[in-house]
Amino acid sequence: MFAAAGSSVLVGAAIVASRSVVAEVPPLTLALLRYAVGFLCLLPFALAALRGTRTLPPPRDLWAMAALGTGQFAILIALLNWGLQSVAAAPAALIFSLFPLVTLLLGAALRSERITARLLAGVLLSIAGVALALAPKLQGAGRGSWGGELAVFASACVGALCSVLYRPYLQRYPTVPVSAFAMLVSVLSLAAAALSEAWPWRVLALSGAAWGVVAFIGLASGVGYFWWLHALKHEPATRVTVFLALNPVTAAVLGWALLGEPLAPQLLGALALIAAGLWLATRPAKPGGLASPR
Repeated sequence: MFAAAGSSVLVGAAIVASRSVVAEVPPLTLALLRYAVGFLCLLPFALAALRGTRTLPPPRDLWAMAALGTGQFAILIALLNWGLQSVAAAPAALIFSLFPLVTLLLGAALRSERITARLLAGVLLSIAGVALALAPKLQGAGRGSWGGELAVFASACVGALCSVLYRPYLQRYPTVPVSAFAMLVSVLSLAAAALSEAWPWRVLALSGAAWGVVAFIGLASGVGYFWWLHALKHEPATRVTVFLALNPVTAAVLGWALLGEPLAPQLLGALALIAAGLWLATRPAKPGGLASPR
């Protein structure tokens, strides 16, 4: 659980850092650089973990992990960025906070996780905490288009599905090589998608300050993604994804501390709701839930 919490805090920190370079680096190019740096950070550790290994995963597993990496990064990011073109950031964040609820429902549908009243209450409390944290921005946000809102929701569904399907491969293979391989595949996918933003020329034109921010974002992504998969390896997907509720709170606190953004007075209440939700969601499940695995 510490790995899941640390991953979510790092994602929140990366969101704040991204705000400072978004005017200079377009979204797909930033995602490409972010995961390229993350991959380079993980590569030495992945090679060390593979040292002495004589056999690689079978092609079927490699293709599956490649598909999951593409979904977790390239497809999720593309859908989210497309949705953000017509949906304000705060409503989009609230829609995306449905991620753990979708994960719970998918896990139950695939018989990989049991729904309990306590787990469901924890997920709903965390979503309520996110809504409370975003309330001031939601009041001033105009309504987006249905297409944009569906794209943001679809991005959460893609992430939830990948989180549920990752676990068998994480239990079969070391976490660091799986993380590095998935991130490498996503970099290749994003390199093709970001050609529409002329990323090779934009990269050459980046300032030294922007490169420093990109390096931090990439490092946070590499470490955060490793922690994320480490948590998925040892815990059910819903108990991991519920920690995503920490993202907006982390971003709000760091935005106030580093960027001078106003801090909403109800943030403490939001944090209390999220903390209660996390406490409920991460308590050991008791037998007799609403659905049971095979």
